[in-house]
Amino acid sequence: MNRELRRLQAKEEERTKKRRQERPRQKRERVGFRQYVREVRQELKKVNWPSRDELTTYTVVVVATTTALTLLVFGMDWVFKWGFFELLETAG
Repeated sequence: MNRELRRLQAKEEERTKKRRQERPRQKRERVGFRQYVREVRQELKKVNWPSRDELTTYTVVVVATTTALTLLVFGMDWVFKWGFFELLETAG
């Protein structure tokens, strides 16, 4: 990095530091535990939960994909291990 770029970078860092210092900090009001739980329940009611059929379908897809990828990685590992040992036997 040349001198000019370093100077520009230093100036930009100074500007950023000044902006952070000038920005007023927003204080968040703390709420009680009961109000927190009440608000969480309200938000969870807004969530679009999947139906039982959708959940079953998603679960089957995840298990099948995980199984397929596991078998693929296992197969590749076995082939590479076998090939490596064959290579060592022929070289030695």
